[in-house]
Amino acid sequence: MSEEKTTVDVDQNNETVEEQNGENAPTEAGDLAAEVERLKAVADDFQNRYLRAMADMENIRKRMRKEQEDLAQYASLKVISELLPALDNFERALAADKDSTTVESLLQGVGMVHRQMAQVFEKEGLVAIEAVGKPFDPHLHQAVMQVEDSNYESGVVIEEFQKGYLFKDRVIRPSMVKVNS
Repeated sequence: MSEEKTTVDVDQNNETVEEQNGENAPTEAGDLAAEVERLKAVADDFQNRYLRAMADMENIRKRMRKEQEDLAQYASLKVISELLPALDNFERALAADKDSTTVESLLQGVGMVHRQMAQVFEKEGLVAIEAVGKPFDPHLHQAVMQVEDSNYESGVVIEEFQKGYLFKDRVIRPSMVKVNS
């Protein structure tokens, strides 16, 4: 009785192939060369898969980079589109008949355009910082003047020179204020 050894190999389709060493074992140089060629083909297949996967990853990176560039380039498109009607209203006001326009109607028109713009900004997350009567906060306010006024507590904002704004939760411009010392 001959002694048989079993080896386990995996072919190209990840299927297990068992070969028995013994009477069916490759004994000729041609059989070994065929086995070497088969293994080279498997290695080439894995190399090709690897190269295709790397190319796919590079294409994904390029596409993501392009999408980020487009997003940055057109990020303000929505806000600009919403502000166009306010710009149109300003142009109408400037084109109005100078002889028949009264100061009152002009102020009313400017007030309407201001409200229209404020609504667009609020919709996008812009909020005015409340300052007067509030305790001074160096994160929200920029003190440009300090006075002593007995009508107010110490450290309270008593006048606002320029409005400050928050965009979502970030200060984009602090309020310029006068603070009671």
